[in-house]
Amino acid sequence: MLNKKPGEQKMEAITQKADSFSKVKDYMFFLTLWLLLFVLSITALCLGRYGIPISDVLDVLSSKLLGKPSNVNQTIENIILNLRLPRIIASIVIGGSLALAGAAYQGIFRNPLVSPDILGVSSGAGLGAALAILFHLGTFGLQISSLAGGILAVMITSAIPKFMKNSSTIILVLGGIIVNGMMVSLLGLAKYMMDTENKLAEITYWLLGSLAKISKGDIMMISIPMVVSMLLLLAIRWRVNILALGESEAKNLGVNTEFYRGLVIVLSTILTACAVSVSGTIGWIGLIVPHLGRMLIGPDNKRLFPLSIIIGGGFLLLIDTLSRIVSPAELPISILTGLVGAPFYFWILHKQRMNMT
Repeated sequence: MLNKKPGEQKMEAITQKADSFSKVKDYMFFLTLWLLLFVLSITALCLGRYGIPISDVLDVLSSKLLGKPSNVNQTIENIILNLRLPRIIASIVIGGSLALAGAAYQGIFRNPLVSPDILGVSSGAGLGAALAILFHLGTFGLQISSLAGGILAVMITSAIPKFMKNSSTIILVLGGIIVNGMMVSLLGLAKYMMDTENKLAEITYWLLGSLAKISKGDIMMISIPMVVSMLLLLAIRWRVNILALGESEAKNLGVNTEFYRGLVIVLSTILTACAVSVSGTIGWIGLIVPHLGRMLIGPDNKRLFPLSIIIGGGFLLLIDTLSRIVSPAELPISILTGLVGAPFYFWILHKQRMNMT
């Protein structure tokens, strides 16, 4: 092999140094975000109708980690471990899942206005929950029914392009609009048939989203499918970069577009349906968090996917904490996500418009 010229060697050294600096910068950026999420979690454990000093929170957590008895009374320990800690874990997992699903949908559909409910997942899960309440299936039945409703909605949506013999993304999105409208109509019919004294209020509150009744059992039920789906999406996130180039370009690069697009849709649907099954419908997270991520680090999905998980988890944790402390009666989450998300999304659009001019 020919020896490289001194100028080429110098340029290669500069490039390697720049790459190393970029990796260190990314590492420090993500580490900072994880630390902020940890601080926010500790703060959320302290806040609520019953304020708890941070010293008591740290004492209870350290005692559980080290396997020693704590110096805090049993009531405070019960509030921390059985009431607030499950909500915090659920907030981070659900918020991260919805944000990751939103980033994945936006990547494969090449549309920044796409959100996790584009294929009818949320409306299908809402219909499943309404039927569970209507037929007295209980809490576990409600979760299973809403999960099944969300998956069924996506299955119907995915069958429409096959029926039309057209596998384009546009037909899939239009199919999602059709299924979403159908599910919303059936949900309205189910609400019309409900008892106006009790059941109608219950499904209405559930559809607004809440983590008030979350338990360790709920977290255990959704954790395995959600974690597996997250890991698989993170593993194939570079394929989503190729799919974002367009179907013809992706095929020219040797990527099986139908397989990977279907896989991303299935994994994102599982994340969304599992989240909705225990928390109700929560809007805006899957729409605005990927936008914020792109503003911070750019459109590369290899970095955007993990960033969306962190920001989405932190955002929902902040919203859930506010829902517990801003009023005597706990506010449904979707009310706050709408109040915060709508002006924030307007600011993002304004910022992007200013950058383009």
